[in-house]
Amino acid sequence: MRRTVVFDLDGTLVDSAPDLAAALSRLMAARGLPGFGREEVIPMIGDGARLLLERAFAARGLPPDDAALPAFLADYEANAARATRPFPGIPEALEALSAAGWALAVCTNKPAAAARGLLAALGLQDAFAAILGGDSLPVRKPDPAHVLGAVAAAGGDPRRAAMVGDHANDMRAAAAAGIPALFCAWGYGRPDMAMGAPVARRAAELPGLLAAILPAA
Repeated sequence: MRRTVVFDLDGTLVDSAPDLAAALSRLMAARGLPGFGREEVIPMIGDGARLLLERAFAARGLPPDDAALPAFLADYEANAARATRPFPGIPEALEALSAAGWALAVCTNKPAAAARGLLAALGLQDAFAAILGGDSLPVRKPDPAHVLGAVAAAGGDPRRAAMVGDHANDMRAAAAAGIPALFCAWGYGRPDMAMGAPVARRAAELPGLLAAILPAA
């Protein structure tokens, strides 16, 4: 059975904080409010667009405004790849994993259309057999069904699958799904979010670490 590796997106594969901060800043500017810098936005990332907006509004002393979500998503999706780039070594790591026979998938709480559009703009979409967003299923990470859905969509088997992410949601989802996980130290999550999982310090380490936790049959 072919091995499958499921990747988180924001903070794992790509550094999307600059464009997320810019889109939130444009949203706030339209309300006469201060924008956001990278460091203020990073802790807000990881639970999908709706919670991102809730946290942004709360940071400016405002109640949640669900009516702002469609306009925010339209603006963000149109500008998602202006400053966003893959983390160093990610394209090469994906190529090495594909060459080693792994099937690759993405499981992100970002809306699926935004995830696909961003990966396409960065030239990474074709590397993945499946891309599941936070709206692809009735559940999302840390629910294990989200990760297991990505494994299934990539044609994989949970017994031969692993998860790579930078957030507690990724580690919890993998643990609940019964699959091993790797934590990305370069991402947006705090070190304690690794929850005992092996830690990759650089993207170049991913192929070797994944082979160690899930050897070829």
